[in-house]
Amino acid sequence: MEPASPRIRIGVSACLLGDEVRHDGGHKRDPFLADVLGAFVEWVKVCPEVEIGMGTPRESIRLTDEAGRIRLLTVTTGVDHTDAMTAYAARRTAALADADLCGYVLKQDSPSCGMARVKVYGGTGPPSRTGVGLFAAALLARFPHLPVEEEGGLADPRLRENFIERVFAYRRLRDLFESPWTAADLVRFHTAHEVVLLAHSAQSSSQLRQLAAGAGAIDREAVRARYSAGFMAALAIIP
Repeated sequence: MEPASPRIRIGVSACLLGDEVRHDGGHKRDPFLADVLGAFVEWVKVCPEVEIGMGTPRESIRLTDEAGRIRLLTVTTGVDHTDAMTAYAARRTAALADADLCGYVLKQDSPSCGMARVKVYGGTGPPSRTGVGLFAAALLARFPHLPVEEEGGLADPRLRENFIERVFAYRRLRDLFESPWTAADLVRFHTAHEVVLLAHSAQSSSQLRQLAAGAGAIDREAVRARYSAGFMAALAIIP
């Protein structure tokens, strides 16, 4: 793993920072990400479509349902990039495990990076909003507790605040469990975060408090896994 950065590292779809990597040779620069949040974090830029060699500009792609199988096809010529993107996503997310990430911002509606409600084409009717971008799906599966949001969601002040809160909390949680921690350390960590947890979910806070209190009698890896999952899930609940 790369050494921990003084700044929190967040993965991001490269087009959102102004990189001209879109299929039309343009970008989708997001002022909040580039100018506001960017002053406090270190971005790790990724563009799956360029990184698998599709080039810029290029033919646009979309998710297509072919007899129940989701394929990633070019819109006009029907070139199938499914296998290439799937293999790339596995390699790239494995590499990101060593990138010291504490969050990720994905491009909304992208057939490679959209995390929800991506258009899926198939048949004669209108596309359904049921898809997940192929790279985004691999990212979410590889890092189930990592704070991940789309730039569209960050336009909502409540979602934006929640995302930033989770990013910094994730860094503190990871720092705890990457140290030679003890059950007493976990109790102190939970106590320091209990008021915040109560604001999100009183039930989750109580369950995590009980887990921390009994951590000395449970397998360390089981404690780490259960506490991490419960802690991040609780913070994802909008207060």
